[in-house]
Amino acid sequence: MPVAVTALPSQSSLVAPLRALVALVVKAERRKLGEVAVVLTDDSALRILNREWRGIDRATDVISFAYDEDEPDAHKLPIHGDLVVSLDRVIEQAERFRVTEGAELARLVIHGTLHLCGYDHMELRERTEMRAHEDRILSKAGPVVKKLEKAFAPVRRKSAAKKAKPAKKKAAKKKPAASRAKAKPLKRVAK
Repeated sequence: MPVAVTALPSQSSLVAPLRALVALVVKAERRKLGEVAVVLTDDSALRILNREWRGIDRATDVISFAYDEDEPDAHKLPIHGDLVVSLDRVIEQAERFRVTEGAELARLVIHGTLHLCGYDHMELRERTEMRAHEDRILSKAGPVVKKLEKAFAPVRRKSAAKKAKPAKKKAAKKKPAASRAKAKPLKRVAK
């Protein structure tokens, strides 16, 4: 299988659209698809990878690992590598940039796959070129983005439930119903 996606069972509906998106990027860049792994995870995993591989101790949205980038003919070889995406960043950045989670996930996967294709953004010229490629591919990816948007709904619900931590309840002794009925409401005391 050229594109493998590692995701939680609740994220399984994202697998097929992500495979299609990686293939679309590689085809748009007129490259051959080798083996690419996409891993969906969270900020803590990306922070560890970012610290270990880039020396930056903070979470990031996507990290790419191209297997053949140091080969002299890398631009002619099939694309092989890994993409690791933080779904925490997807949700936060979608809100910040006022786009859907599906559109933000698509942008990050496109961005990461372009890295696998040899693009970088260390200099202004490179950033401009890479952004142009991202925008061009994103405009072609409408049907895949729609599938990601639909598939992301269960992921969003699960993530929201994970973040909403219920208050801890103290074990209280229950009073008989008759005494509960007589209880007076507490008065607010000014400090």
